[in-house]
Amino acid sequence: MSNVSDPIADLLTRVRNAARSGKSEVVAPFSKMKGEVARILKEEGFVSSVSVETVEGRPFLRIGLKYVGERSVITDLKRVSRPGLRRYVGSTEIPRVLSGIGISILSTSSGIMSSREAKRKNVGGELLAFVW
Repeated sequence: MSNVSDPIADLLTRVRNAARSGKSEVVAPFSKMKGEVARILKEEGFVSSVSVETVEGRPFLRIGLKYVGERSVITDLKRVSRPGLRRYVGSTEIPRVLSGIGISILSTSSGIMSSREAKRKNVGGELLAFVW
């Protein structure tokens, strides 16, 4: 395996590419942060399933993609904050994605959560990604 400098961007790219090519699932190396991002995607209804499997002693994240007819539920994913340029927002500055159709994923002091949950808990943090 190669060394990836931005594992969240790698996960989002894998999901985006698989959704665009009509794949039924995505497999990526597991980390706690990637697991939390996948959990949020499942809770918000963008993916159908998330599981962690171990192959030859290494954990992998298996994400089942969700489709309506032949179209993927995920239209696009965009990495916002990156290793070279972090973007932080307060609880009142959390952006709406496509007028509320999409979600933002934030890393807060209370853990990784969706924009809806962060607004409800009144916490801000690092803006990781937009999903719509």
